[in-house]
Amino acid sequence: MLSPSMLKIITFIIIAIITIIVLIIVLKNRKMIKYRKRISYLDKEKNSLESAPIVSELTKIEPIIKNERLEEKYKEWQDAFEKIKTEDISTMNDYIFNLDGILDRKDYVKFDEEYSKAELHLYKIKTRVDNLFEQIQDINQSEEKYRDIITRLKAKYRELNSKFEMNKEAYDGIESIISLQFENIEKRFQDFEDFMEKNEYGEVIHIVKAIDTMIDHMTIVIAEAPDLILLSTKVIPKRIEQISETYEKMKEENYPLDYLNVEYNVDESLKNVNKIFDRIKVLNLDDCMFELRTMLEYLDSVFTEFDHEKNARKEYEDERDNFEDKLSKILKSVKDVHSQIDNIKNNYDLTEHDIKIIDDVNLRLTSLKKEYKKDIKKLSDNKIPYSKMSRELETYTNLLKDIEEDLDVALKSLGNMYDDEMRAREQLDDIQELLKRAKLHIRKYKLPIINNQYFVQLSEANDAIGEIIKELENKPIDIKTLNIRVDTARDLVIKLYNTTNNMVKTARVVENLIIYGNKFRSGSSRLDENLLKVEQLYQKGNYDKALELALNTLETVDQNIRGKVEG
Repeated sequence: MLSPSMLKIITFIIIAIITIIVLIIVLKNRKMIKYRKRISYLDKEKNSLESAPIVSELTKIEPIIKNERLEEKYKEWQDAFEKIKTEDISTMNDYIFNLDGILDRKDYVKFDEEYSKAELHLYKIKTRVDNLFEQIQDINQSEEKYRDIITRLKAKYRELNSKFEMNKEAYDGIESIISLQFENIEKRFQDFEDFMEKNEYGEVIHIVKAIDTMIDHMTIVIAEAPDLILLSTKVIPKRIEQISETYEKMKEENYPLDYLNVEYNVDESLKNVNKIFDRIKVLNLDDCMFELRTMLEYLDSVFTEFDHEKNARKEYEDERDNFEDKLSKILKSVKDVHSQIDNIKNNYDLTEHDIKIIDDVNLRLTSLKKEYKKDIKKLSDNKIPYSKMSRELETYTNLLKDIEEDLDVALKSLGNMYDDEMRAREQLDDIQELLKRAKLHIRKYKLPIINNQYFVQLSEANDAIGEIIKELENKPIDIKTLNIRVDTARDLVIKLYNTTNNMVKTARVVENLIIYGNKFRSGSSRLDENLLKVEQLYQKGNYDKALELALNTLETVDQNIRGKVEG
């Protein structure tokens, strides 16, 4: 006996198995339904092709058959549709029957392969039917379609013809050609009517296309021809005449204009404008406007070049005199320096760099002058225009400016050497004068003893002055060494001068302090004894020590003594 829990499990399993079986059956049925729908689609599409309205369209053609060509086309279309029904549709039926059998066997892989073939065959049938239907329908709609097109073309034709007649004078030279072309269009309209009457629609389409092309062409002619005629018969010939007159006048004024090749280009422009007008006269307007505008731009550019040359000549003539004047002055300066270079070398110890700068300036200046003269010759021989000469002159001016700056550096260096020599001689006089004043000062105040410091400094100062004199007498002078000698001598003489002043000043203060202290000697043996020591230091030339001892001694009787002395 099964337990209740076991029964529940078994029941659940049975229900699950039944559910799975049902689900599998449902899925299989759905798959089968899906494949059946695909077969139904093929059958439905096949039936729609079989019942295509081609027969009714062919019936519409029967009343309008008036020529052998259309009758032949009619029979071709009938045969083509019959072939589609008897062969192509029959093959499609075989495909559908075969797919039914494959599906009954549930061979789905084979089904997919055969279905693809059937679908491709169906597409081919549909394409043939659509093409056939379009051809037949095109004939049935030809009358209305072409009448509508020709009506619009006639409206455009009348508008163009009216515009031409109202502005006939603007087409001077080609009005008869345009009139003839309008007559040709009218003839084509008549051809259209004749072929429409015969229902020869195969020819009608060509006539309509021809009329459309002719009217499009005449639209361009009517719109562009007036401007083309104006450019080719008036504007450009007039511009060429003005260029020729201006060119001859400027040649008489000695403007070098050969580089523009004006005469050849003017002749070629005249030839080209005549060729273009010949094309305009036969209504061949392709690229005419582009070529004429290009030619006009060239002619305008020639006038621009003329103006450019006139401005360049003025600029050149305005700057030429300044350049030549500056060039002449710099050449003279360099010549003067070169004529004195040996004398300068004898007087001053020039470095190789100093000499090289002067030589380099001279070479560059000579080369610049040579190139400038070459261009002047070319200008006079009409080999270069003023525009080029003006640019070259600007270049030469900048080069000359650079040369002038380098020359200024060289001349400044030489000038500094001379200035340094003159300054050294002046400072030598000043130093000797200062030394003389120092000697007079120490002689004027008769000191008991002059210390060794004075004589050592005096000897050093005299030696330094002697070195200046020796350096000035040397040829060539080494300016750097000379400046060092001057600086050294000046410092030593100033030092001696200050030493002399300080010695004399200190000695005089000591004397005054001794005289001031004599008032207090009787009242203090200590003070008297110290002042005696001060007098002894003074007599030995120890003025600084004597001063310090005197101040310390007198501070005992006068606390403000230092302030009085320093004040």
